[in-house]
Amino acid sequence: MATLWQKNDASLKEVLDFTSGNDRAMDLFLAPFDVLGSLAHIQMLESIGLLAKDELEKLQAELCAIYKDIIAGKFAIEEGVEDIHSQVEILLTKKLGDIGKKIHSGRSRNDQVLLDIKLFVRHELRVIVQEVKTLFDLLLKLSETHQKKLMPGYTHFQAAMPSSFGLWFGAYAESLADDLIMLQAAYRVVNKNPLGSAAGYGSSFPLNRKMTAELLGFDDLNYNVVYAQMGRGKTERIVAAALANIGATLSKLAMDACLFLNPNFAFISFPDELTTGSSIMPHKKNPDVFEIIRARGNQLLALPNDISLTAANLPSGYHRDWQVLKEKLFPAFAVVKDCLKMTVLMLSHIEIKDNILTDEAYKFLFSVEEVNRLTLQGMPFRDAYKKVGLDIEDGNFHPKKEINHTHEGSIGNLNLKEIQAMMTKELNQFSFEKIDKATAALLKQF
Repeated sequence: MATLWQKNDASLKEVLDFTSGNDRAMDLFLAPFDVLGSLAHIQMLESIGLLAKDELEKLQAELCAIYKDIIAGKFAIEEGVEDIHSQVEILLTKKLGDIGKKIHSGRSRNDQVLLDIKLFVRHELRVIVQEVKTLFDLLLKLSETHQKKLMPGYTHFQAAMPSSFGLWFGAYAESLADDLIMLQAAYRVVNKNPLGSAAGYGSSFPLNRKMTAELLGFDDLNYNVVYAQMGRGKTERIVAAALANIGATLSKLAMDACLFLNPNFAFISFPDELTTGSSIMPHKKNPDVFEIIRARGNQLLALPNDISLTAANLPSGYHRDWQVLKEKLFPAFAVVKDCLKMTVLMLSHIEIKDNILTDEAYKFLFSVEEVNRLTLQGMPFRDAYKKVGLDIEDGNFHPKKEINHTHEGSIGNLNLKEIQAMMTKELNQFSFEKIDKATAALLKQF
């Protein structure tokens, strides 16, 4: 295995294989971001005199060519090459000779991988924000469309009070708005430049760290070089917590959908092509998609703890333990994106049953409505409660099935505009346009 850090004695192959683990596969996620980081780094190196202008231009051209191959799917980490950083540097050196060897001046693989991970995670958070917004918009639309369709509300999994599909859909929309607050917090932690922290103790080169931060579209720096390294593990944990919140929302929604599709409820249905059947029971319509979303969402809830335990009790400075975190976090982004997309697919074709509460099985749902009606007529609440309770026991309960809820967030006042405003406020705090401009400037030759 080719290692750029190796000097004379070769490491035992078993040691290299074990310590590299699945890192080469995980590094393919980082490939385009490693190139972007190098483009910013060499521009800074030229500004402080560590690269000549013609050397910068040659490196920029070759890096942009590598980036083009990555985007086109023509890039691979060759057999025997340790990681993405080594692969890029080897390609540059093959093309440019000693100029390619200059690209690593003023940085370590420690801050290089830190940077790559932050750029990758920042990109993935952006995609997830967009997917969350798509589901949020659908939920608000469904809430408005079905706001007058009543359904049972449950406490202790017992039929309790009237609810509505407007409330049900709207509840998950507002949950996603809160989930976006957590995504925004994770994004703010991620969107700080660690480049220039080197191995965790800075450099004797006069690096311009604010320049690379600006070139890469970061909002700020990780200023303290020791903390830049300490932030690894912590950053992944914070991001995992944000993903876990989305997982919890999707898992709960999926559980509701599995229940409501059950023939004992039969509140909702889906086209046959979105459900699965049984190998021996021809009547079955199984909610397999929602069951997988439920399982994946629950797995995401374990992710922050998994990362915490991997990174727990490590002293400051770099440790190879950090490498394992890639295998934990990177695949989780695909899980979240897939679950969001599949939830949108399913809910885009949901069918809602009408007049659910006309069934006699749900007449006791209106007991609170009757208590409140008597209270509004002047009867003390406790007396009204006792009267309705006795009527139910005696079989004399014949409620008026009328709903008149007007306060904020109730059946008759869903506050969808306010929930939309919550989402819009969080969306406006992401600096995506700044990143787009910075990336376009770095890739101007591409």
